[in-house]
Amino acid sequence: QVQLVESGGGLVQAGGSLRLSCVVSGNIVSINAMAWYHQAPGKQRELVARITSSGSANYAGSVKGRFTISRDNAKNTVYLLMNSLKPEDTAVYYCNLNGLPSGSYRYMDYWGQGTQVTVSS
Repeated sequence: QVQLVESGGGLVQAGGSLRLSCVVSGNIVSINAMAWYHQAPGKQRELVARITSSGSANYAGSVKGRFTISRDNAKNTVYLLMNSLKPEDTAVYYCNLNGLPSGSYRYMDYWGQGTQVTVSS
């Protein structure tokens, strides 16, 4: 059973910062990539940032230059550092992992439960 547990969300004023964490547990043989998505009320879930196993990262245009995704393989953790937050960043943030579970030869997607980020103006 693979589990992703996010933390670090909360309420912050515009211009402030938050760091989200996502800890992975369970039998994953190989991780292709990890990512953060967000979903605002009434909107579709959107990719915010993604980092591959080699450390290559890409970002949504709306967060480029403000957010940084990173990973600590030793701790099985991926982070999202969010600076210069804007009210439009308000959403539930979800951690995503694309990996190969033990005993399988198909890569699968796993999701965390989400953490709320609210940015006040």
